[in-house]
Amino acid sequence: MIVLGDSQYGKAGVRLLRVCRDHDQAGGDAHRLRDLNVTIALSGDQAATHLSGDNSAVLTTDAQKNTVYAFAAEHGVDQIEDFALLLARHFVTSQPAISTARVSIDEYGWEPVGGTGHSFARSGREIRTAAVTHDDAGPAVTSGLRGLILLNTTGSEFWGFVRDRYTTLPETTDRILATEVNASWRHTAADVPWERSYLTARELLIDAFARTYSYSLQQTLFAMGRQVLEGLPELAEIHLSLPNKHHFDVDVSPFGLENSHEVFCPSDRPYGLIEGTLTVRGES
Repeated sequence: MIVLGDSQYGKAGVRLLRVCRDHDQAGGDAHRLRDLNVTIALSGDQAATHLSGDNSAVLTTDAQKNTVYAFAAEHGVDQIEDFALLLARHFVTSQPAISTARVSIDEYGWEPVGGTGHSFARSGREIRTAAVTHDDAGPAVTSGLRGLILLNTTGSEFWGFVRDRYTTLPETTDRILATEVNASWRHTAADVPWERSYLTARELLIDAFARTYSYSLQQTLFAMGRQVLEGLPELAEIHLSLPNKHHFDVDVSPFGLENSHEVFCPSDRPYGLIEGTLTVRGES
């Protein structure tokens, strides 16, 4: 017998730019941008559409997309966690066949330029992320970031590792440590001051990376995650994915020159990928 397992459907890649048209005290422009990429996934009593083509319980993905734009117009967009909570709650409470809604949002940063109040340049900073799951147990919120690139020019060693017949990597007591931080952290409540919490988590990640004398990227990962959890008691856990962005000393001796650990060749692949989840004891 063939049976249908877990399934879901939704709309991905819903791009939304919301312009908040504020004015300064002199009456000039003081606009703000919210640039989002929204992904929706719905699940519940959807067996009929798979087994017989009965679409009577299917909320079209086009309607899901339209809901995003309508809610942005009606409710505005401030913190992406709040916007995701609003959408996820709507899909579950308005559709009897939907028991779980997951709304994920990436936010792209823009910086004002030119002093006009209405001119912007796309920021080169990391992407802020949020994901809300709403089901019978209520909402669960995960915040995070992707693409935060960090580098220490010293203060990192790597030695004492296993050596087998295929090991060629030399040990080092001084190396560049660089990574692209991809992190997500789960909240214990759905009424957190989202922006302050996000900025604090970002600051704690950077501070731990900078201040940890590292003997491995694994050690640095733990130090970063621990500092975030200790600094934000509203968090239950944090997951970190840290690619090791290698930088190799360039051999300039063929040119009669000496490289005093100053000239490097960044190598983007292959790369080590270090991942880990830290959980507050007693939280699940």
